[in-house]
Amino acid sequence: MSRNFSIYILAAMILGVAVGWAINTQLPAAQVAEIVPNLKIATDVFLRLIKMIIAPLVFSTLVAGIAHMGSAERVGRIGGRTLVWFIGASAVSLTLGAVMVTLFQPGAGLNLPLPPADSEVAVKASALNLKDFITHVVPTSIADAMARNEILQIVVFSVFVGVAIASLGEKARLLTHVVEQIVEVMLKITGYVMLVAPIAVFGAIAAAIAEHGLAILATYGKFVGSFYVSLGLLWILLAVAGFLMIGPRVVRLIAGLREPILLAFSTSSSEAAFPRTIEALRQFGVPRRISGFVLPLGYSFNLDGSMMYCTFATLFIAQIYGIVLTPMQIITMLGLLMVTSKGIAGVPRASLVVIAATLPTFGIPGEGLLLIFAIDQFLDMGRSATNVVGNAVASAVAAKWEGELEDGPADEPAPAVAKV
Repeated sequence: MSRNFSIYILAAMILGVAVGWAINTQLPAAQVAEIVPNLKIATDVFLRLIKMIIAPLVFSTLVAGIAHMGSAERVGRIGGRTLVWFIGASAVSLTLGAVMVTLFQPGAGLNLPLPPADSEVAVKASALNLKDFITHVVPTSIADAMARNEILQIVVFSVFVGVAIASLGEKARLLTHVVEQIVEVMLKITGYVMLVAPIAVFGAIAAAIAEHGLAILATYGKFVGSFYVSLGLLWILLAVAGFLMIGPRVVRLIAGLREPILLAFSTSSSEAAFPRTIEALRQFGVPRRISGFVLPLGYSFNLDGSMMYCTFATLFIAQIYGIVLTPMQIITMLGLLMVTSKGIAGVPRASLVVIAATLPTFGIPGEGLLLIFAIDQFLDMGRSATNVVGNAVASAVAAKWEGELEDGPADEPAPAVAKV
């Protein structure tokens, strides 16, 4: 079943490219504009289904995981170690993006014309400051946080609930049992939702190619190519870091992630891969109580591919305008991006939001964002897949630190039987 699913996804991608190219080259622009929204229907429905299950899935897996950890001290230890790993991975990702774009110089001499000033960018760079970030972390209402899929706020509330349940012990045994059953129900629902995935993948790829054509990749060929080479290097660094912590098994870990990686790549959504990532990690030997705790944190603090893109794209735009930043300015940019890139996983086109906020700080025209907007879909595919790999490696490392990384599929504790 697992292998068949990967084949279906690959087939949908190939068919999507073929159909999208045919529409783009054979039909007039006006007709293409009418067809593209219809191609996106299945993708939009699939992503809405994913958003429908993300909040209850994150809440239930996180609460169940913390409840099984048994103490607030253990939760704090795992959370602290995980955040240290995330900060280190963030620093590497941001620095690598700056180094690679400086090495490749993809924007030098490109001389692309600016789109009209009134073009629709759909990116707002407001409210990216320390005060708003810190206050935004704490939800005013868990119902509101779940309605808007604010992952970081859901994580905060779930930590409180999980720690409280763990501290009550036998008194909360029935509630623990209920939460575990919710996890099982949500995973079953996830299986139903994934049946739509191949159709959604076909629609997403076909719509992107039909709208922009393959020619746009040639125009931005050096930028796209150098970015994917940089992503490949980041994957190698993540694999090396994983090897140092869990040994040669890291190769099997990444190989076992083929489904969530393909799903994230083809839909340009890390969220779409969340349920499959949990299952892939369980098959690898990471208990759900660990992955259910680390992955939601990773969605807010460890988007490795997205963070590398932030420095890569920002300096690419500077190169287009012939703006040369000093080493101190680049270091300052890395520090700024380290802060502003956290906690906005639920924001549409989150990387573009961060870039939009960064450009004016260093005297780079904000209009330059329009130059990469057309190909952002193709770049988002790669960084979403990379986010999956980064968070999966972090989960496996966290399990290793706790001495809970199994040699085979992780055995979850039996649901508690309530006494009535």
